[in-house]
Amino acid sequence: MKLAVYLLSFFNSLIYINHLLLAFQSPPTTALHPSNETDTLTLLAIKNRIVEDPLGVFTSWNVSNDNCSWKGVTCSNQHKGRVTMLNLVGQNLVGSIPPHIGNLSFLRHFNLSYNSFKGEVPEEIGRLLRLTHLDLSYNAFQGKIPCNLSLCSNLEDINFTNNNLTGDIPTELRNLSKSLHRFEVSANHFTGSIPQWLGNASSLTSLALGGNNLHGGIPRELGRLPKLLFLQLSENKLSGEVPLSIFNLSSLYFLAVAVNRLQGEIPSNIGFTLPNLRYLHAGANYFYGEIPSSLINVTKLEIFDIGFNGLSGVVPSNLGTLRNLTVLSLADNQLENIEDEGLGFLTSLTNCSNLRWLLLHDNHFRGVLPTSIANLSTKLEKLWIGGNQISSKIPKEIGNLVGLTSLDMCSNSITGEIPHSIAKLKNLSQLYLCENKFTGPFPSSLGNMSQLQKLNLSENNLSGPIPPNLGNCSQLEYIDLEKNSFFGNLPKQLFSFSRVIEVHLSRNSFIGKLPLDLVECKMINLVKLGVSYNQLSGGIPSALGSCLMLEQLWMNNNLLEGGIPPSFRALKSLAHLDVSSNNLSGQIPKYLQNFTLLQNLNLSFNNFEGELPTGGIFENASMISVAGNQRLCGGIHQLGLPSCKIKGKKKKGKLHHLTMLISICTSCSIFLIALLVIFSYKRRYKRKASTSTMVQELELEQFPKISFRELSQATNEFSSSNLIGEGSFGSVYKGILSRDAMLVAVKVLNLKQKGAFKSFMTECEALRNIRHRNLIKIITVCSSIDFKGDDFKALDNFTIHHFTKISLPEKAIEILEPSLLPEVQDEENSTKWYMEERLGALESLVEVARVGLLCSMESPSERMDIKEVVAELLAIRDKFLCNKTKFSST
Repeated sequence: MKLAVYLLSFFNSLIYINHLLLAFQSPPTTALHPSNETDTLTLLAIKNRIVEDPLGVFTSWNVSNDNCSWKGVTCSNQHKGRVTMLNLVGQNLVGSIPPHIGNLSFLRHFNLSYNSFKGEVPEEIGRLLRLTHLDLSYNAFQGKIPCNLSLCSNLEDINFTNNNLTGDIPTELRNLSKSLHRFEVSANHFTGSIPQWLGNASSLTSLALGGNNLHGGIPRELGRLPKLLFLQLSENKLSGEVPLSIFNLSSLYFLAVAVNRLQGEIPSNIGFTLPNLRYLHAGANYFYGEIPSSLINVTKLEIFDIGFNGLSGVVPSNLGTLRNLTVLSLADNQLENIEDEGLGFLTSLTNCSNLRWLLLHDNHFRGVLPTSIANLSTKLEKLWIGGNQISSKIPKEIGNLVGLTSLDMCSNSITGEIPHSIAKLKNLSQLYLCENKFTGPFPSSLGNMSQLQKLNLSENNLSGPIPPNLGNCSQLEYIDLEKNSFFGNLPKQLFSFSRVIEVHLSRNSFIGKLPLDLVECKMINLVKLGVSYNQLSGGIPSALGSCLMLEQLWMNNNLLEGGIPPSFRALKSLAHLDVSSNNLSGQIPKYLQNFTLLQNLNLSFNNFEGELPTGGIFENASMISVAGNQRLCGGIHQLGLPSCKIKGKKKKGKLHHLTMLISICTSCSIFLIALLVIFSYKRRYKRKASTSTMVQELELEQFPKISFRELSQATNEFSSSNLIGEGSFGSVYKGILSRDAMLVAVKVLNLKQKGAFKSFMTECEALRNIRHRNLIKIITVCSSIDFKGDDFKALDNFTIHHFTKISLPEKAIEILEPSLLPEVQDEENSTKWYMEERLGALESLVEVARVGLLCSMESPSERMDIKEVVAELLAIRDKFLCNKTKFSST
């Protein structure tokens, strides 16, 4: 560290020598006067410490110009070229002060306020013995106040307001007590107590120590400052009582001791001892007692802030004599009014034509709200009277307060409807009417308040739908309509506010779906959304997943269905999620365990199923609730859920279930086909007329005679290279006949295989009964003691599956087994019902064939689900039996 400081000093020395050499080497026309060489080089050193100069202040700081012409620099008239003032206020500069500053020995005024200087205030500033004004306020200086600043014995004004300075206020500064006029160090991080030596600064007019961490009491010595006009001690940790000597400073016009730990009573004679007082800030302490009636003598009083204390008693009825009042804050005390007089002091305040803030909330005021409230100043911006016991209705004349920007009447007993005249308050940005007894509908006129940002109508007896024109309030950031009797569908305009941060609609009777855009949430700044305890239905909108700022979401106690949308994966800011007491289903998303900010998760009383995650928030039973989901399993043992089945057993169970379904399906199919066959045969033999066979003998002359030798040559002696398929009873070979170069398929039966001969005959019988142009044509049959085979004309890439598919349903009669259908021998004698029965049976067979096609698709993904197969076959059976009963009865 010492080395770094040494190197820094050495570097600064080199810069100084370099500038000095440049000065000596400069042309005679621009040579510096020996008297201002030091000041010029010092100013250049300051310039070198500037990191940012957005306004170009230092463009004029050039050695080719006289330093006295540089911007912000003022020189002495008596001592040519010597700098007496350096004023760079409000130039948005970024940099630090070099130690060279101590070389400006003639400097009297040094002002760098309202910039972004940082680093420490150099000790060399104590060498400026002629310095009278030092203003480094509103920067980012760090460290402590240099102790040797006390060497500047002519210093009158010290201003370090709004920096990051720390430590105690140096006791060495007591040497300045005779010269100090202003000592302002507010908004820093100073500690310790208020120095008593300040009481010796008899010329002090302004003392500002507010916004620090000072503790202890207020020194009574401060009461010895006869010229003190401004005393700012707010926002510290001061305790005890305010010395009476402070209240004897008759010249005082500004007194601020707010936000401390002070106590005691306000002196009853304050109106006589502080006649020049204009600003009194004493809020947020522990003062008690009554408001002194002598206060009305402080006729110049503009701000009277005594809120957030423990004051009691009644408010003086003649406060209206303080005609200069702009702010009156009596909030959060224990003040009351005489019941017979009502709120008469409000009437007296109509004389205060400049009144801007009237804060009376959280007291014990009661009675009827006087209509005279509408006669308050048209400049009134804030009217807060919530948290009292005010009754009656809001006067419709309230629309006269056209300057209002904030109206708070919450937590009273106000009745009646919300007057439409409130809509005349075009500048209103905050409307708080919660926790009252308002009735009637939602005022549609509120939709005309284009500046409205915060709306709270919660906990009243309001009813009816929400008017769509509320969407005209495009500036809305906060909406609270909870605990009313609103009903109907939520208007989509209510969810179109791009600036909204909080929306609270819980505990009403809203129905329907949440009207959120299905693609994207327009409420990009939404942090809190509450719609619980309504009758909302449908699914959770996926669009909520694009509300990336969402932290708290309450949707419990509704009729919501479906699952938690996958889009919720993006809601990494969620801290509270409650979707309990709905009809939600599906699995609980595992991504919820990755939400590190999630503190409360309530999924109870739904239909969630599957295994509960165990990571993240799911590790803490006190942070989640999953009760009432009967199909959940797993999770940590504190939740008391059953164990999930082992995956192997689960697969085995699924396989067993699938096997059973296939067996049922097969049995149903066989049963249905057998039923159709039996029915057909019964009908055939019940008929009086005997059936004549339609089968004609196959004339062997129509088939060409092909020898075994020709087949052997065509298939390359039944070579394996010609083998195109194998079955249970034989093999199929392809070949080319030498007589006409025809491509054929030769099916050879293995006679050693039991059942082969029967299969051969069955195949011939099937081919006898089937006729279709797309079915492969039989050419001939070759048989010997050790060889049997069928010769077919080959159709490339064409199967029985394709053949059946293209034949249904129009040509089903051409491909189905004729014996499965009742035959009609005599068209003339056949009855109409018999024909209908035949068509019904054909229809059932077509449906069975269609199911078979779907079950035999080449791709498994295209095949029919086994559950659907069973359902389809059962439906076909029921329909067939129903038709059979109908025809039989006929």
